[in-house]
Amino acid sequence: MRIGELARRTGTTTRALRHYEQAGLIASARAANGYRVYEEGAVVRVSNIRYLLGVGLTLEDVTAFASCLDGHMPARAPSAQGLAIARERLAVLDARIAAQTEARDRLAAALASQSAAQSGARVGSEGQPAFPAGAQAGAGSSTDIGAPLGSR
Repeated sequence: MRIGELARRTGTTTRALRHYEQAGLIASARAANGYRVYEEGAVVRVSNIRYLLGVGLTLEDVTAFASCLDGHMPARAPSAQGLAIARERLAVLDARIAAQTEARDRLAAALASQSAAQSGARVGSEGQPAFPAGAQAGAGSSTDIGAPLGSR
């Protein structure tokens, strides 16, 4: 089948399929006209890739599962390596959530203090209300809400 049909049957995009192929997770042959041609088994393989990405793994994490992407993954018991990868990813997600929660709490506190002292608010260097001590925007890791959009 051609790339468009595989994308349609798996609910993904042709761009994602090319990305999975570049990562070595799926393979295609080339037709005489240069078009990618996939075997029927690619449907299951792509579905499993999407399943793993959907539960929070990264594409790099998924490469560790490359040898077992051809069966029905949700019904299989995970390997020890798979469990280790999943636990590591969960720890990373928990850390990011904690950092985002702290950033949110700092912003909420800053907004609350600004609302309470609206008429007598301190003014920052650019004419903007100053944040209370310890609540600087962007403080913390690069996953904080205050981080510039391109740095996340």
